[in-house]
Amino acid sequence: MARKDDITGRSPLNGYRSSKANNKTKHRFHLNLQRRRFYIPEEDRWVTLKVSAKTLRTINKKGIAAVLKEAKKKGTLLKEV
Repeated sequence: MARKDDITGRSPLNGYRSSKANNKTKHRFHLNLQRRRFYIPEEDRWVTLKVSAKTLRTINKKGIAAVLKEAKKKGTLLKEV
């Protein structure tokens, strides 16, 4: 299963860890993904989505229906809801 946010489509970034001696080692910066169930009142059903903590804050602010509508409009929705 991909480590991607189901709503925004964000995925891990690549980078380097730097030691005190400035040695570089490759590193992957993963998202803070959470598996959450959301109730969509318009459709009268529950959906399970894998969302990042940042997306979760956006859902709490705007509401799940508005966030899903915006994601469908942008075309970033990975999981069909």
